Amino acid sequence: MEVRICKEKNCVRILLTGRLDSTAAATATTLIEKGLAEYEPISDLVCDAQDLEYISSAGLRIFLMLAKKYCNFRVTNATQNVYEVFDMTGFTKMMTVERALRRLSIDGLEEIGRGGVGIVYRIDDETIIKVFREGTSLDEVKREITMAKEAFVLGMSTAISFDCVQVGNQYGLIYELLKAHTLSTIVGREPERVDDFARLYANMFRHLHSIEVPSYSPIPNAAQQEEQSIRTLERYFDTASIDILLQIAGNIPNANRLLHCDLQSKNILMQGSEPMLIDMGEVCSGHPLMDLGHSYSAMVELVGDYEAVIGLPKPLGSDLWMRMANYYFEGLSAAEIAHRLEQINVVSRVRNFSWLSLSDSFPEEVIRECQELFVVKVLNQKEKLLDISKTFNDWTL
Repeated sequence: MEVRICKEKNCVRILLTGRLDSTAAATATTLIEKGLAEYEPISDLVCDAQDLEYISSAGLRIFLMLAKKYCNFRVTNATQNVYEVFDMTGFTKMMTVERALRRLSIDGLEEIGRGGVGIVYRIDDETIIKVFREGTSLDEVKREITMAKEAFVLGMSTAISFDCVQVGNQYGLIYELLKAHTLSTIVGREPERVDDFARLYANMFRHLHSIEVPSYSPIPNAAQQEEQSIRTLERYFDTASIDILLQIAGNIPNANRLLHCDLQSKNILMQGSEPMLIDMGEVCSGHPLMDLGHSYSAMVELVGDYEAVIGLPKPLGSDLWMRMANYYFEGLSAAEIAHRLEQINVVSRVRNFSWLSLSDSFPEEVIRECQELFVVKVLNQKEKLLDISKTFNDWTL
């Protein structure tokens, strides 16, 4: 029996290898208690049971002791045999025990799309797999599938998600294969109909923003998510720079509307005349200003290879978004629309950089480009951006 203990970010992990039977239990208990003492206080404790071949009643008592001492204790990657022991003894009712993920190979699969955080492959005529960028945590992947299901229940049209799997040392999500094309693809084929597609795009936003997220929903608060994302950037920007972004984001009014937070045209699939949304990992509840600011950042102010990310030439993608905005604000005066667009532009400056928090594995050249652009887009316009952000409260729902 081998016991290893390590710390990853804020989580302490126990890794067990071999057979945890009555002979090994006493030694394992000593090693675990001694190892955990080095990391106290512990707020998040996980036991990775991927290499645990067998567990006896003596071994189960170790898990019971850990669950009583650490309220956030959970077991992950339990093999089928080990999980059945936890389940038949009632331990799955006393603590979180997660089965090991099904392993899947993408060798030979057709790539059908790629974005900022992953690549999509066709598995068969019914399903696809989205493989997340290396470095994306399992919790981040599970969040996407959870948000997709929650948003679907609330009334957002989405692709149905099935399962979380492991692909080598990366993670993936299995989705239904829709007989559909992205809005980007359709606009690219019929640019003369850009105005029709812009109205459809606007209607998608308006439908989303009409949905109120109940207080008991697990869908997270957009303002809290944005603050957390900004604070993650401390490894790239100094404290004064982070403070500017926090001030802007902090001025966005509170609300409980359903937000996609990455609603660019490549994340809308057209199944016949019915639009459906994909890439649900950032779904939140909050003020529409946040959603529109994130979208503007991608469709108009994108940092990076525009055509690779959006799937359209930049002039066409920007035109689509600006027409969409005019339809979204239909009924307001030209001056009022211009003011709203100015506010959205300011929020987009935050998103231009907060997206770096989505992964720990972006290339160094991308990070350097963002740091250089931060000077142009934020520091050189600091006072103007902060002044406009103080007007956010005039946007009532």
